[in-house]
Amino acid sequence: MDAQGRGRADNIDPADQWVLNPNTGEYELRLGPSTPQSSVPGPRRPAPRAGAGAPRRRNDPASGGTRETRPVRGGDVPPPRPGRRRGSEPEPPQGRRAARRPVKKKSRVKKVLAWTAGGTAFVLVAVGTAGYLYLKHLEGNVTTTDVGSAAKNGFSKDDAFNILIIGTDRRTGKGNEGYGDKGSVGHADTNILLHVSKDRTNATALSIPRDLIVNVPDCETIEPDGSKKVIAGSDNVRFNESLGQEGRDPGCTMRTVKEVTGITPDHFMMVDFNAVKTLTTAVGGVDVCLAHAVNDSDSHLKLSAGKHNIQGEQALAFVRTRHSWGNAGDLDRIKVQQQFMGSLMRKMSSSNTLTSPTKLISLAEAATKALTVDKGIGSVSTLKDIALELKKVPPKNISFVTVPVLDNPADGVVHKTVIVNQSAAPPVFDAINNDVSFTEVKKKQKAEKDAEAARLKGTRSAPSDVRVRILNGGAQSGSAQVTLDWLQNKEGVLKSENAGNAPAELSRTTLEYAPDQAAQARELAHLMGLSGSALKPGKSVTNSQGLPAMTLTLGKDFKGAGVSLTAPSKAPTVDKSTADKVKCAS
Repeated sequence: MDAQGRGRADNIDPADQWVLNPNTGEYELRLGPSTPQSSVPGPRRPAPRAGAGAPRRRNDPASGGTRETRPVRGGDVPPPRPGRRRGSEPEPPQGRRAARRPVKKKSRVKKVLAWTAGGTAFVLVAVGTAGYLYLKHLEGNVTTTDVGSAAKNGFSKDDAFNILIIGTDRRTGKGNEGYGDKGSVGHADTNILLHVSKDRTNATALSIPRDLIVNVPDCETIEPDGSKKVIAGSDNVRFNESLGQEGRDPGCTMRTVKEVTGITPDHFMMVDFNAVKTLTTAVGGVDVCLAHAVNDSDSHLKLSAGKHNIQGEQALAFVRTRHSWGNAGDLDRIKVQQQFMGSLMRKMSSSNTLTSPTKLISLAEAATKALTVDKGIGSVSTLKDIALELKKVPPKNISFVTVPVLDNPADGVVHKTVIVNQSAAPPVFDAINNDVSFTEVKKKQKAEKDAEAARLKGTRSAPSDVRVRILNGGAQSGSAQVTLDWLQNKEGVLKSENAGNAPAELSRTTLEYAPDQAAQARELAHLMGLSGSALKPGKSVTNSQGLPAMTLTLGKDFKGAGVSLTAPSKAPTVDKSTADKVKCAS
């Protein structure tokens, strides 16, 4: 009950009576000296203390402790100011003017504002609590698994990142008995390595055929009881055996990708058949186009030629269909799946989806329930951050490409498997590894390009004058020592030393140097094949002998001592599609 309701403030507006005391952080009731006082207590008000000149301590929730407040005379509450105070009426006028002065009316506007402010605060608290609980609910939907290959430090918004998306053929979920191989432990049926550029201008989705013949490396897995088990590798097997076979987990598939492409996946996301059904239903269907009618008895897909909106069971049949496209092989099905993914991306980022709370909630529920991810990105907030970073990439610059392959000659007449095309594939892998776009994107400012090129121009020091400390910042284990041996024994860089591991992993190798070390930096860049962008003007460090030295940090792009690290300036020409264009499956 407010003061006015208690009959103690006459016509005084309640919004004017309650005043925030800046010293106590509480609202206090300020009444005029002529206002009758009531025995009903108001809000708690600190009483004056003895020794008012001494500072007092009060609880400070922001700091979790106490803090001192400046003393004022009469305690922490400031004395009344002369003249009219909030919560008091001015001195009544004298004489004839008093009769003509109208009586002040109650301020309905201020009353409404006072009540609205309190209601808004309550709503914000309620929504905040509900939002937190809903996020925790979504987090409970996500399945996480611990794999040794994934980055442990989560996800960086300031760097390029690679996520391996795996679609399994395991018959999990209601209504999926007719898909995949009966009794399958869940092989890597669909595999897409998604690379998102550092500047978020482009992304590349690299499809890896399930029937690609590869060498699966030894793989350390973490068992349910926390113990570790090493699963022996297999040579000349299908890529899909990198998951499930012999108990291999997604970390084994990540290691296999690194073995085949030289690209290191940072994290993985794994989905089953239900993901296609639930995601397409959540967004209200995905638009696809068919160049010819399809009536597939295996997948049960039956569609006429032309455009269709598909979702649920029909969408799953569409991406599972193989015999109706091209040469009825997996490579042609991959192209159709890429077109389907482009359409799904467009639908998920459309205004109809983003402005519909119902669709967004359905999408959040479907996406989190469909995913199994590594623990590094297992929180909903991290998954949200990844989605927001990907959303920055224009659909026209999201390229879908496939690992260049050749028919496997070991198959004989009937081609069942493929092998990596060793002439066409390496340039594709190098472009992704060096963050080069497969589409035309906005070029960097000319001044920045010129500055990078200028770092390589000028005199170079003799190798014997180059002083450098070498750190491993994401390269293969032992790379710093191998590089040190090569520099000292082959190139004459005797003033070099192995400084161990860097504090953080880098996607690309860097060389940091002080201005007076520029000639040394140019020589080391020449020896190692470093581009101007790898040179980072900064400051020198002190080596083990107490002398100034440069810092060479070997990143994930490091290919070996003596192997040039000059990044390609342009991606190779490949058969690709982009997420902004609709193509008819044929």
